[in-house]
Amino acid sequence: MSGGGNLPVGPGIWGFIAFFVLALALWFLVRNMNSRLRRMAYRDRDRAEEFAANAEVDGSRRVGADAVTPADQSAAPTTPGEPDSPAEPGDDPDARGKAPRP
Repeated sequence: MSGGGNLPVGPGIWGFIAFFVLALALWFLVRNMNSRLRRMAYRDRDRAEEFAANAEVDGSRRVGADAVTPADQSAAPTTPGEPDSPAEPGDDPDARGKAPRP
């Protein structure tokens, strides 16, 4: 029936080359992804440090008699007509200048 004998069947050298190229491409992609993630983490850390430094500078400018602390802000009376006042259950959003939700 089969007169061909024992022929080797397998991927051969071209299969090895294709697999090697895919593995090499994957290695480069993972390396690139890691460097981008590391850069992103460094940028986030730098932004957080810059924000903290700016907050310290802004906080040091307000030190003095006219400085307002968060406790003073919560104790200060607000009228319902002020735009920065917190909303109360009976407040009409249109009366404070905010558009109603659709």
